[in-house]
Amino acid sequence: MRSLAIVLMALVSPCVLAYTADELAARNVAARGGAEKLSAIHTLRLSGKLLINDGALEVGYTTLVSRPGSIRYEAALQGLTRVQAYDGRQAWQINPFQGRKDPEKLSDDDAKGLGEDAADFAGALVDYQSKGYKLDYLGTEDVDGTLAHKLRVTRPNGDILYVYLDPDYFLEIRTIERRIEHGVPSETVTDYGDYEKVNGVYFAFAQESGPKGSSNRQKVQFEKAEANVAVDEDAFRFPVPHPGAPAAK
Repeated sequence: MRSLAIVLMALVSPCVLAYTADELAARNVAARGGAEKLSAIHTLRLSGKLLINDGALEVGYTTLVSRPGSIRYEAALQGLTRVQAYDGRQAWQINPFQGRKDPEKLSDDDAKGLGEDAADFAGALVDYQSKGYKLDYLGTEDVDGTLAHKLRVTRPNGDILYVYLDPDYFLEIRTIERRIEHGVPSETVTDYGDYEKVNGVYFAFAQESGPKGSSNRQKVQFEKAEANVAVDEDAFRFPVPHPGAPAAK
């Protein structure tokens, strides 16, 4: 009788598909466009706007990525441009909004975060094994009404990223990043949407992020994407003043 009851319960219960972490990573790669098309993108420029305080402040925003591990962010407002960049070794910034027009080197923690952004520009699950990431499937969890697949990505340095995949399309709808920055643990929640194809690969054109548990969030809305653009690698390197060049004021 007990075995019959189990069979009947299985027949009336909702169909829940079981996956392994590897299977979900493979489905995510396929959903993004496939390994071949992903690996064919060597550089990527995304441009749009950064919306702060529920859109009260709108800033021009650009992300430039170059494989294997270089990235540059620019935020422009009223003729001033803040730059954060990483060339695979050194992170640096120019922040005129704080009265600094000269480039300044950033900490190892900042370099770590920018390096992870560069490595994962196509998604943390893409080539996760070659990046030395450990992947665990944690089942499903509700994300704003969607029962998403939850994966834990553990990086070699101990940082943890939780990735939530849409159960139908297997694209990222949320990530939660846990890092130790300047000796303090931090958690950042990022929601993804508005996926569009760029050279056969889907990228999220809408990203909204902020500290976990905080209502203080900022939104990036990309409006244009260009793959395999010509890139001057000096754009990622710490600027070295030319002899005789006047000092910035």
